[in-house]
Amino acid sequence: MISYLDAGESHGNCLCAIIDGLPAGLNIDVNFINNLLSLRQSGYGRGGRQKIEKDKIEILSGVRFGQTIGSPITLKIANNDYKNWQDIMAPFATYTNQKQVTKPRPGHVDLVGYLKYDRNDMRDCLERSSARQTAIRVAVGAICELCLKEVGVNFYNFVSAIGNVKANIDYSNVDEIKNNLDNELLCPDKNALVEMKKIIDYASQNGDSLGGVAEVIVEGVVAGIGSYKWDKKLDARIALAVMSVQAIKAVSIGEGVENAFKYSSQVQDEIFYDSQTQTYKRFTNRLGGIEGGISNGENIIVKAYMKPIPTTRKGLRSVDVKTKEAQLSTYERSDVCATSAASVVIRAAIAFEILNAYLEKFGGDCINEFKTNVNNYKEYLKTK
Repeated sequence: MISYLDAGESHGNCLCAIIDGLPAGLNIDVNFINNLLSLRQSGYGRGGRQKIEKDKIEILSGVRFGQTIGSPITLKIANNDYKNWQDIMAPFATYTNQKQVTKPRPGHVDLVGYLKYDRNDMRDCLERSSARQTAIRVAVGAICELCLKEVGVNFYNFVSAIGNVKANIDYSNVDEIKNNLDNELLCPDKNALVEMKKIIDYASQNGDSLGGVAEVIVEGVVAGIGSYKWDKKLDARIALAVMSVQAIKAVSIGEGVENAFKYSSQVQDEIFYDSQTQTYKRFTNRLGGIEGGISNGENIIVKAYMKPIPTTRKGLRSVDVKTKEAQLSTYERSDVCATSAASVVIRAAIAFEILNAYLEKFGGDCINEFKTNVNNYKEYLKTK
C-alpha cells in the first residue's frame, strides 16, 4: 500500500507532501507532473491567484537519477505569493494589528472551523481548507499515474456541465472525448463550450460564481480490482477520495444518478465473451466499470458534482462573530468557476486510490516485479 501526508497553507511558504510505499525503479517524468499542475491552474473563470503562482514540483527525497529508490518521496511546491503575506502568515511573530477574518462565508469552512478549533481568526481555518491545497494533491496523483501507466492504465479528465449548460458526451467513443479537450474548459462538446463561457461571464458580471460536473475516465483497469468487502469496495474508495476534494458535494459512478430512475433492464450492462481478446465484455457501460465494488474491465467513469465556489464578490448574508451583528460575508480573492481545475484534482484523487488497490492485489517492491505480477494476472484472466 501507499500513503501520503500533505501540509501547507494557502498563503504560507509552500505546499509539501511525503509519499510512502511506491515501488523502486519507477521513472519519474517531472514534465508530466508539471503539465498537470499547469492544467490545474488553467481554465475559463479562474481568479487572479493563478497569475501569481506558476506551480513547479520540487522533489527533495526518494528519487535518484530520475527513478524512485524505495524510500519516502518528499514533494514541494513553493507559494510565490508568500512574500506578500509573510507578516500575516508568520509562524513565529507577535500578533499585533493584523486584520482578522470575522465574517464567515456561507458554504465555506470559516464558521465551523472557528467553532471546532477555538480560533480567534478564521484565517487559521480557511488557509488550510483552501483549494490551493489541491496543487500538491495533483502532484501526488501524477506520480501515481506514472506508476499505473507502466501497467496500461490511463486517465482522461473533462467537464460535462457548467451551471445548467450540459455537454453532449458519447462515452462509447473515448478517443473523441480525449481528442477534443484542447480548450479553456476541457469540454469535448464545442457547442456547449460556447454557452458555458457565456454563463461564466454572466456570473462574473454579477459578482457570483458557478459550479458544474467534472468527469474522469480511467482506461485499462483489469477486471478484479477492489472487493465486495464494504471498506475495500473500489467505487466506495473512489467516492470517498472524490468527495474529499474541495467543493465536491456528490459523486456518481457511471450513470449512477440517472440509473436510480430506470427499470433494471434499462440499467444493467449485459455480458458477452470476446473470443478474439479472450475476455468478458459488456454491451454497455452504464455502471461505470464497477460491479459489486470490483472493476469489471470496462472503462471506469466517475462524475463529480461541484457546488459554486462559496466566495462571491457581492457577498452573502452572514454574521460578524465578534459583534454578532448581521453583515455580508468576507470576500477572499477567488475564482468565478473552477470546474475544469476540479477535473484535474479528482483525476489525481482517483489515481491514488486505483494505484493503492493495484498494489494491494499485485504487490511489488520494485516496478519490474509489479509489472510482472500484473501481466501474469492478465494471462490468467484469459484462461477463465
